[in-house]
Amino acid sequence: MGYDYALVHLQYTIPPAVALTLCYYPLSTSLGVYKILFLIAIAVISTTPWDSYLIHSQIWTYPPNAIIGPTLFRIPAEEVFFFIIQTYNTSLLYLLLSKPTFHPVYLRGQKLFNDGRRLGLRRWTGVSVIVACILAGIGMIMKSGEGLYMGLILVWAGPFVLLLWSLAYQFIIGLPLSSTFIPVVLPTLYLWIVDTLALKRGTWVIESGTKLGWHLWDGLEIEEAVFFLVTNVLIVFGLIAFDNAFAILQTFPSLFPTIPTLPSPILLVRALLLPTTSYEDERIEGLQEALGRLRAKSRSFYLASGVFQGRLRVDLVLLYSFCRVADDLVDEAGSIEEAKHWIAKLNEYLDITYGKSYVKVERKQDLISTFPPSAQASLRLLPTSHLSPTPLYDLLKGFETDLHFSSSNPFPIKDEPTLQVYGAQVAGTVAELCLELVFHHTKGSTPESLRRRIVQAGGRMGIALQYVNIARDISVDASNGRVYLPTTWLKEEGVTPEDIIKDPARSKAEILRQRLLNSAFEIYDEAKGAIEQLPAEARGPMRVAVESYVEIGRVLRQPGYKVKAGRATVPKLRRLRVAWNALSHT
Repeated sequence: MGYDYALVHLQYTIPPAVALTLCYYPLSTSLGVYKILFLIAIAVISTTPWDSYLIHSQIWTYPPNAIIGPTLFRIPAEEVFFFIIQTYNTSLLYLLLSKPTFHPVYLRGQKLFNDGRRLGLRRWTGVSVIVACILAGIGMIMKSGEGLYMGLILVWAGPFVLLLWSLAYQFIIGLPLSSTFIPVVLPTLYLWIVDTLALKRGTWVIESGTKLGWHLWDGLEIEEAVFFLVTNVLIVFGLIAFDNAFAILQTFPSLFPTIPTLPSPILLVRALLLPTTSYEDERIEGLQEALGRLRAKSRSFYLASGVFQGRLRVDLVLLYSFCRVADDLVDEAGSIEEAKHWIAKLNEYLDITYGKSYVKVERKQDLISTFPPSAQASLRLLPTSHLSPTPLYDLLKGFETDLHFSSSNPFPIKDEPTLQVYGAQVAGTVAELCLELVFHHTKGSTPESLRRRIVQAGGRMGIALQYVNIARDISVDASNGRVYLPTTWLKEEGVTPEDIIKDPARSKAEILRQRLLNSAFEIYDEAKGAIEQLPAEARGPMRVAVESYVEIGRVLRQPGYKVKAGRATVPKLRRLRVAWNALSHT
């Protein structure tokens, strides 16, 4: 009886597990826990017979003075724990690194697949390499002798890798390196070092006569290096296959109308076996456009979107895309007449969608085709079945206010009540729409009276965020001939809107910026308590969405804040810290 192997865990595998757990805990979800437990169960079940055979065959051994004693099919308890802890650590690293990834945009339907011949070539190249490794392993086993251990590794792991590659090659090839390469390489390098130390100490021993005798470096047998590499590949490929299947489930409501919070293995396999010809290419392309729009236009909400889950995240991205497209159609119009034209078109789109027009719903596609090609997907994919029409109509009224800046009355924000109405129209409405999606997608029932209070508070929070937006963009708006600061406030400071347009950096503008921020934070303090009454699965993500944007206001309150393209910016590390604190809040 000895404790050498147990000490390996205490010194080298458990500390990373604790650190990764602490990092992942604020981001943890029931689906994430389900993935980890699912992978651990498969790892233990698939590895136990193989490991037991190696020990029975004396390919590797454990000195009695290095292990505590209890075994499972001759496998020491410490070794069984290694199956668990390695899977746990690698899985957590993958989940952390892939959290920002929006998996639906990596699906490839038949149209996209046909356009990407390189994908097919890489697919079959991968199959060929894996099959070649399996055949090489069979040859080593048949020869026995020094290649036996390597052959057993390849023949055991190869079929699993081949299966996962065949099911999820799209994602394995297409996902960013942060989701594929890094979560394989980092744990593998670390375990190579741990294994080198253990072999040198004699904690476990590979018997001579069954190994090639090659070393990756002094003390690390090539077989051990390959073993830890392929086991981490199996773990990561398994997680990628899970995410591939779940992306299919969440992306295509027409194919899977309802999905459980924790999909069964059978449902996941069904999704993976779905022919790519069944994928809705237009929906995939629309989601890609929507995510690109979100990434380019709002770093704060892009960061926040990463902590929402499933179809709620999909619909929030689509909602943002519609609001952004509608705003751009008006803002980037070449004339007032063109802007009014687009607002009228958008109102007509809503009339048809919500049955307020005599025009048949079948004509909706004809109407959408009259919009610019870049805007059509956002209109087609807006989840109107889950959204009330009133906030959408009110949003368009806010856009109409923007047009007044070029009319005979060029500064429509006369006083603070007018500013509040405008903020409610262009931002409070969006907050209400987001909350409608939250209530639609989250499990459990929230009483109607509580919903109304939360939505009302959300509308107020939207006003606060719009105030922050205006405070940030004084210079940018001035360059476009717009001043959203109330004219009555300007008069109190002895300046006019024209003065702000001429010199937005003047000291009076900064005084008014701080006044606007004070109003924003008063509303924020009044409304933020409603976040804690949201369903649990949306509470943390909504905190991130709000706090990420409010942090811009906090930056603006600090002297000497950094400006980029006329706007104050929040450094990336600070944004991440804010998101972390928002998720860790209890």
